[in-house]
Amino acid sequence: MSLYPSLEDLKLDEFVKTQNQIAQQNENPPPFMAICPPHPSGMDQESLGAMYPILNDYLGLELSILAQNNSIDTLPKKIESKNNSVAIPFHDIPSHVTNGVRKLVLCKDGKGQIGLKMSTFNNGIFVSVVIQDSPAAKAGLRFGDQILQINEVFVAGMSVDKVNKIFRECSVNNISVIVRDRPLERTINLYKDRAGQVGFQFKNGKINNIVKDSSAARNGVLTDHQLLEVNGQNIIGMKDKQIVDIIANASDSISITIIPVSIYEHMIKKIAPSLIKNIMDHSTI
Repeated sequence: MSLYPSLEDLKLDEFVKTQNQIAQQNENPPPFMAICPPHPSGMDQESLGAMYPILNDYLGLELSILAQNNSIDTLPKKIESKNNSVAIPFHDIPSHVTNGVRKLVLCKDGKGQIGLKMSTFNNGIFVSVVIQDSPAAKAGLRFGDQILQINEVFVAGMSVDKVNKIFRECSVNNISVIVRDRPLERTINLYKDRAGQVGFQFKNGKINNIVKDSSAARNGVLTDHQLLEVNGQNIIGMKDKQIVDIIANASDSISITIIPVSIYEHMIKKIAPSLIKNIMDHSTI
């Protein structure tokens, strides 16, 4: 699955690919140069090149290799739902936060549901709950993903009720959703010491203490942050003992994904704790 720095970059890439496909269909195509549409900002392509990183090396990712391994031209395994509708996941989404833009194709289950709950933050629409075994979970949506577009409709500034209405009016299959990968979160790599510790303590998933001179201290872990993932596994709603066991059973190096507690609490304030505990998807991506 290809990742893009912005939605404009994704759209621009799709436009160029379409032009190339048209040119290749001609038996004797003339010398071809992709003519890109004006960027929404009005800036020329040379200026954009200075602003946006080269896609082959965005945020440390070798995207050309990633695209080969997750090519959208290769049909992924189809997942059948109760009414024979199909969810098409774009496999092997990186477990670390990239903040890149990605495109998903969703379906509805036998009850006509996609399997997610959303919240608003600063006029953005964010995923706050992904229901286990739902089409949303199988397609790779996670807590904190920002939904940018649904079937060509931009959702920024909309209410959650309005976005839910858009999903209800979508067909059963082929729901196109463009998301930004967890823009409010960050992933930190840590290393265990000889005692098997990484150097932070937490209660109810909230980091409340950092050990001096530990891996957590050296790598910038902060208190008043909520643990969301450990090695790519969603641990939201788990008991602290379960999280401790996951860390203890991990290898000498682990990655944690965190978010400021104030933002986390805002995103879940209208969701019953029992729902987060009982229906949240806890799979590893």
